[in-house]
Amino acid sequence: MAATEAPPKKATGDGLLIINAGLFRSATKSMALAYRILGFKTHHGLLEEVAEIPWVSLEKAAEATWPSTPNARPRASFTREDWDELWGNKYDAVTDLASPFTLELISAYPNAKVVIVQRDFENWWPSFQTEILDRVMLQPMAAINGFLGLHLMGIPAVQAMRKIHFGFFGAKSHGEIRDRARSVYEAYYRDVRAMVPEERKLEYRIGDGWEPLCRFLGVDVPGVPFL
Repeated sequence: MAATEAPPKKATGDGLLIINAGLFRSATKSMALAYRILGFKTHHGLLEEVAEIPWVSLEKAAEATWPSTPNARPRASFTREDWDELWGNKYDAVTDLASPFTLELISAYPNAKVVIVQRDFENWWPSFQTEILDRVMLQPMAAINGFLGLHLMGIPAVQAMRKIHFGFFGAKSHGEIRDRARSVYEAYYRDVRAMVPEERKLEYRIGDGWEPLCRFLGVDVPGVPFL
């Protein structure tokens, strides 16, 4: 834990309090660190211990959410109890790995506050393609192991990440994801905004600092810089 980071509060078991609606490569690590500094127990893939990343459960969530994703096994739709088991019972806030499931989480946790973090597509796509998509699709084992440090869990990670991304983009191939990227990206943010009432959503850009985020979450502004 960083010296500036407040001890995370224990999750109450009442479900998620904060849903960070920002896809991979949308400052998710900075946002996760901010939530932690503010005292919220927050899940972020790169900030977790290897054993804490629930790859098998994430694969099941992908199959339940997108039954047509390649190689999906038949699953019942995830219920609130399923999302609780995955994240809601253990965390107050979720970021990167949860982001493809944002719409489902908004439905499961209707009282959660939603922080929307959107980059311009032209800036987001090259970063996402290089740092996430190509690593998952083109060199899956070596790249994901190196990226996430999953030396013993590479195969579950590859399977989960592939099913999540094929499902999220409604695609069957790497090339099809590229072709659909802009429309899916824009639809994601449009749908999030449409689902959440004004009082429960915050449009946030990195650089806005602590004040709007803390005001929205109802917490004091910390005496440390925004990371």
